[in-house]
Formats: sequence, structure tokens, C-alpha cells
Amino acid sequence: MQLNERDQILLKTLVETYLMGGQPVGSKALVEESGLKVSSATVRNVMSDLEERGLVSSPHTSAGRIPTDGGLRFFVDTLLTLQPLSGDEVESMKSRLMPGQDAPQLATSTSSLLSGITSLAGVVMLPKREQHAFRHIEFLPLGERRILVIWVINDHDVQNRIIEADRHYDAEELQQMAAYLNSHFMGTELEEIRERIIRELEQTKERANKLMLSAIDVAKQAFDGKGEESGLVLDGESNLFDYAEMANMDKLKQLFDAFNQKREMLKLLDGVSDAEGVQIYIGEEAGYKVFDGCSLVASPYQVNDEVVGVLGVIGPTRMQYQRVIPIVDVTAKLLSAALNRQ
Repeated sequence: MQLNERDQILLKTLVETYLMGGQPVGSKALVEESGLKVSSATVRNVMSDLEERGLVSSPHTSAGRIPTDGGLRFFVDTLLTLQPLSGDEVESMKSRLMPGQDAPQLATSTSSLLSGITSLAGVVMLPKREQHAFRHIEFLPLGERRILVIWVINDHDVQNRIIEADRHYDAEELQQMAAYLNSHFMGTELEEIRERIIRELEQTKERANKLMLSAIDVAKQAFDGKGEESGLVLDGESNLFDYAEMANMDKLKQLFDAFNQKREMLKLLDGVSDAEGVQIYIGEEAGYKVFDGCSLVASPYQVNDEVVGVLGVIGPTRMQYQRVIPIVDVTAKLLSAALNRQ
């Protein structure tokens, strides 16, 4: 979208004024704040044009205008002037993420740091675990209903676990069950196995194959807790109460439910992990209706030059992007450095 210099200045002034105060901005205020030698009538004409382009809107009967999500996107991509952090600010942040803490502790410190500095909700995805491919499994009866489970991961890592089945299985049954599982799941990443086991369990119930049903049921116990998806640390959710545009209690309840369930948050952050640098989702760009009216500013962080997680902040679309973006960028670099020093 092309805008001439005058229109860009007026749009930038409108967005910056709105981000600061949260109120519709009138033409008179735009004339005063922009420094342009134009009349209020000219500004009103420009605002009408910007409204037709979908960059601003007129809420209710107010004479002023506010930026739309599209206007905020244009501002962030084209007109934004970032405010870099000072050396003292960076050193202060660095002192909060000292080595010696384990990964979950660093994630907690990081989410607290982000929420404290930005007055938004800080979110940190815990580092992803190393991928583990299932290769082989064996079941050995230990008497009554107890079974020793032995499995091989990545061709060399041997693990074992004792489980208690719902009934006694003899050695031949256990061998047949192991053979079934080895043929169906060999080469599968552990983080995928639990989901596939649940799916297989439903399918085998329909086919009423007792051997397969027993095998999947026993495997479900064996792999319970293995390969679970990365966790998520959130801090400062209560900060969102301070923003008038977030005052709708039904909206906040849905948002907090999403925070608690974490599934949608993890999917959203996973998309950031495939990108480079700071990523910004404004309103409906997130792809999840519950996040409409919110923005996510996030960045991946690395260990040994490999992306292992994502951190960022969530708040209303009316946030100080010029300040928040550098904070998220620097925090990702500081967390990466702290993890690499471990």
C-alpha cells in the first residue's frame, strides 16, 4: 500500500498518539502533534481516505479515529521507529538471567522479566527436548499383573519401566504384543507415540482385536509421560486488567482459559520457532479467535545455534511496539547466552 509522505506522517502521528493514550484522535490534535502546516479540513479528508483503505476507523459516534489492525500492521512494517535499550538496561536484564539456573528456572525468570519491563503478559516456551525415536520394545512378566517394559531409543539408549496391567499376561501374549508394537511404531518420535496410541486404541476397539487392544493398552501405560510437548511459562497475566480495551470479562475469561490450556499458545509459538528474529502477530493474524484484540511479539531463542524455544509478550493491540520489540529481541539473545553458558 502506497501513501504519500504527508499521509504517512499523519498516520504515524495518529497511531503513536493512540498507543500512548488509548483514545480516538481528532483532526485538531493531529494538526498540533504532526507539525504539518495543514488545516483540520485537510486532515479530515486524509482520515476519510485512510478509512476507505482500511487503515483507520471511527469508533461509535466519536469525531476522532483509531488505527485498525491493518493500520497497526502498516505502522509496524513501514513507519515504526524503534527505541533501542540503553547499556544499563541491558546489564540490568542480564543480571536477572545468570547462569547456574536450570532451564525451567531461567524460563520462569525470563517470563517475569518480560512482564515486569513491559507491563504485559510474559510467555516463555521451555526448551524442546532432544528428539527420541522409538526402535524396539520388549515385555517380560514379573508375576501376577506386573510387567517389565524394556525399550530401545535411537538405536543405543536402553530404558526400562515396571507397570501393572489390568490382568495377568503370559510370556507368549507379551511377545505377540511386543511384535505388534514394534511393527507399528518403530522409528516414531516419542512425542508422537502417545497421540498415535490413543488413536490406535480407538481403532482397535472398533475392530475388537483383543491382542491389539491389549498391546495398545499396555503401551499406553508404558509410554505415559514420555515425549510430552514442551511446557509453557506465563507471568503477568493480571497486567492485562490495567488496559481498558481488555475490560470485557468474557473476553478475558476466554483468554485466560487459553493461557491455562496452553495448547493454542504452544501452536502459535511453534510457528515463531521456524522464523528468524522478532515476529509480530496483530489481532486476527494469530489465527485463533481468542487472541483477537491482542498482539503477540515473540522471538525464538537458541542453544548451540539451534532454535529450542520461543519467548515473547502478549497484550492488547495497543502496545508500545517501538519499545516492546527491542525488549523481546534483547531478552531472546540474553536467554540464549545464559543457556549456552550452562
